[in-house]
Amino acid sequence: MLVVMAFTPLGHFLSVPLETRFPAPSEDLPTPDGVIVLGGSVDLPLAGQLDRVVLTDSAERLTAPVGLLLRFPKARLVFTGGAAVVAHGSTFTEAGIAKRFWRDMGLDRGNVLYEDRSSNTYENAVYTRNLVKPKPGERWLLVTSAMHMPRAVGAFRRAGFPVISYPVNYRTNGSLWSLSMPSNKLKALQLVDEATHEWFGLAVYWLTARTDTLFPAP
Repeated sequence: MLVVMAFTPLGHFLSVPLETRFPAPSEDLPTPDGVIVLGGSVDLPLAGQLDRVVLTDSAERLTAPVGLLLRFPKARLVFTGGAAVVAHGSTFTEAGIAKRFWRDMGLDRGNVLYEDRSSNTYENAVYTRNLVKPKPGERWLLVTSAMHMPRAVGAFRRAGFPVISYPVNYRTNGSLWSLSMPSNKLKALQLVDEATHEWFGLAVYWLTARTDTLFPAP
């Protein structure tokens, strides 16, 4: 099985349906009322140990909003991610590290909301809904990895918070039949791991009524 995962396009086959389920919005996207960014882009244990911003390979979740807020300066910005570690006698959360990063980038001037209690995607949806109290007709963008988008959108819908997908952090080119043998075997294994995690996550969320459908669609 390790040979199959490392030396064949298995990860590609598993990932493409997830990443293409919710396409990115068009360039003429109407001005949104707000932008929601899901956690998962911070190496929290290492950030706590070093007391500095340490990002993972999902860093585009934090960098994409910089461009979005330049295009839509009146949009509200919300970060949701409450995983926490204790280091140096202090508690470090994803939201806290994101706040530090966005302030260093000049994006946060005291007008960004941070939700720091959630520990999973469904709690992201529920706690963010309670924090921003969206009004009917408002347009909110949801920024997360393309592979994670189906489960994230399903969770927000279940929580009564309709969102517009804004996928980032792509792992594939989106073509199921554009195949090649993996050049980096470790990355191939990681791709299988990430895709399998999402497929199992979709099944668990559906079985536990955290989404309305097994494979949420636009």
